[in-house]
Amino acid sequence: MDSFDDTALALTRFGVGQPVSRLEDPILLRGKGSYTDDQNLPGQAYAVMVRSRHAHGILKGIDSTAAAAMPGVLVILTYADLEAAGFGPMKCGMNIPQRDGSPMKTPPRHSLAKDRVRYVGEAVACVVAETAVQAKDAAEVVETDIEALPAVTTPAQGLAADAPQIHDEAPGNIAIDFHYGDAEAVKKAFVEAAHVTRLEINSNRIVVNPMEPRSAIGNVENGRWVLRVGCQGVMGLRGGLAKDVLNTTPDKVRVLTGNVGGSFGMKSQVYPEYGPLLLAARKLGRPVKWTDERSESFLSDHHGRDHQRVAELALDEDGRFLAVRLSGTGNAGAYIYPPMPATTNAVKNLIDVYATPAMEVNSRVVFTNTTPIAAYRGAGRPEANYYMERLIDTAAREMGIDRIELRRRNHIAPNAMPYKAPSGMNYDSGEFTTILDKAVAIADWNGFDKRKAESAKRGKLRGRGIGQYLEVTGPPSKEYGGIRFEDDGTITMLSGTLDYGQGHATPFAQVLGDQLGIPVNRFRLLQGDSDQLKVGGGTGGSKSALVGSQAFLEAGDKLIEQGKQIAAHVMEAAVVDIEFANGRFTIAGTDRGVTILELADKLRKGLKLPPDIPQSLDVSHISDNPPFSFPNGCHVAEVEIDPDTGTIEVVRYFMVNDFGTVINPMLTAGQAHGGVVQGIGQALMEYARYDEQGQPITGSYMDYAMPRATDAPGFSIENHSVPCKTNRLGVKGCGEAGCAGALPSVMNAVVDALGVPHIDMPVTPEKVWRVLNGAR
Repeated sequence: MDSFDDTALALTRFGVGQPVSRLEDPILLRGKGSYTDDQNLPGQAYAVMVRSRHAHGILKGIDSTAAAAMPGVLVILTYADLEAAGFGPMKCGMNIPQRDGSPMKTPPRHSLAKDRVRYVGEAVACVVAETAVQAKDAAEVVETDIEALPAVTTPAQGLAADAPQIHDEAPGNIAIDFHYGDAEAVKKAFVEAAHVTRLEINSNRIVVNPMEPRSAIGNVENGRWVLRVGCQGVMGLRGGLAKDVLNTTPDKVRVLTGNVGGSFGMKSQVYPEYGPLLLAARKLGRPVKWTDERSESFLSDHHGRDHQRVAELALDEDGRFLAVRLSGTGNAGAYIYPPMPATTNAVKNLIDVYATPAMEVNSRVVFTNTTPIAAYRGAGRPEANYYMERLIDTAAREMGIDRIELRRRNHIAPNAMPYKAPSGMNYDSGEFTTILDKAVAIADWNGFDKRKAESAKRGKLRGRGIGQYLEVTGPPSKEYGGIRFEDDGTITMLSGTLDYGQGHATPFAQVLGDQLGIPVNRFRLLQGDSDQLKVGGGTGGSKSALVGSQAFLEAGDKLIEQGKQIAAHVMEAAVVDIEFANGRFTIAGTDRGVTILELADKLRKGLKLPPDIPQSLDVSHISDNPPFSFPNGCHVAEVEIDPDTGTIEVVRYFMVNDFGTVINPMLTAGQAHGGVVQGIGQALMEYARYDEQGQPITGSYMDYAMPRATDAPGFSIENHSVPCKTNRLGVKGCGEAGCAGALPSVMNAVVDALGVPHIDMPVTPEKVWRVLNGAR
């Protein structure tokens, strides 16, 4: 701490815009982090879930007699136990209207199956024992009597006339029949168009696979439910647990979260394991711990993506966009989570950076006998950009227009801002053509022919692709910004966002440090205790920098006003004469002053204050979330393909991003790199598949390919910052942008190298080999 204590130096080297190393890294790199599975409570027991081996069937009975008699077994819970305890089903946290205005179908999802199982891996019982090994041994002995029923695994199968009915509440297996847009205007534009480009295009199902598997410890402490769990926001999880599962009020529930090893949207929901853990803890009077094994995670963690689309673009004779239309299906899996990826997020992000007068989105989200689908990094944003960018490259080829020129021709111009898109979004800022030009320049676009010829000498095919993107951040909500001065001289920042690998502590400290003139090493971040927060929207939708920074800046304003009153008392001056700058309160026109840290020290030592002024520098503030922001950019990828093996290598990768004001360029680069690699994974290798009986056939890393370090290219990244005008700091968010640029740039490069009209993700070596040999 002492090395940072010179305030002027700290603000120069560690303020907003500086590449400050993550404050938590020294702890994590020494193995001193505290992830959920690292935590153990005195007297804790261990739980293992009994899961269905059938994709669809009637649950006629569960025989746990033999298992209950095994060594160490303490209790075995089924749905009947949850019902007797008054526990309720988990519920979808959103209801999007259907085409006809009726609410979407949200069948109940019980923590343990009631009378039917609907996917392989659905929990039917919870076995608790003295040790994890004993619980696992007993779980394997529990016998389930399941009468197998026909299963469907794709939306097309689920919509078939003879498909089995998965939920009585959802006739035809349709969770939501969604429509957005002016259908007549779109139809007219397509009729009058000089050219129409049409693509059948899919977004493949993904297993989320964060580095840390899910884990939780349920307990009852001082008469309250306490859940220690990795999640994306303790307040949202507490609310869902209390209202839906536990049938109690939020004040009776506490959620505690330590370090979280990745999530990408997956850990944001209430999961089936949490209710049984808490009930078992109450029955036994001791904590109960559960940790996923990786093979179990493939079944129990929700999956991502899985959309089947027809994308269409109408253009006039000059290549100007007239309308875009997106139709098709999304796979809900066996139960419904908020279906934004296939519906509202497709709407918000499809327009991308292009002036398109009309749009229409039609989506049917369909129940199937597969693991439920929910948010995965971007949650519909990268897919929508992917559809549009593939349409543009295809249209350019069909019309004989250069693909860069076609993009430039249709960009929304800076002088058109604010721009009201047909999606209903109001773009506030952006320089899309400048960013495209920068990206192709740093990628040496004009030097590609030489590189392609060199690849050909080695027997390789080479292609290049552009992926422009614009994504809409998460929806507005309230956020908490608390500042608390501790006895040890540190300052605790309290936020309802939640860091699951992004590194929130550092940029938040940079923001407050700049505002308050306090070195960043003085700050600590608290996000993972629902008892210490007032509200919290969690982390998701690339919005934490927006909402967290705004809340802290507003809290900092309050601290400064409180500090002026306290400083005026200390220096025996009028409040109106107190000025604040660089961490110091001064009397106007004099050199007399006192710093924030000096005031805090005086208060810790018992400074007596009159009752009519604030008694502390501490602040507890709830901020109204600023509106959406629109991070955007352009990625350029080059790939090489070995025609003999079908192997694809991403050999060059360049990106220019507009994240608005960049608080910490090191962290934004890291977020972009991670997102790009996940995009490469989906584009080239990742694919969760089922057989006709609903059995997963990619249920481990033996069958499910993940990108490795050797699959990642060297990255070149530049920032072209156009500050956002709708939040105080001007930030735009960056967490999901890597995926949004990677999918279209890599896939456009692959199509370019192969010389085919289109190929769907994932472009595996086998698929490439078949395409090339079929062409021969």
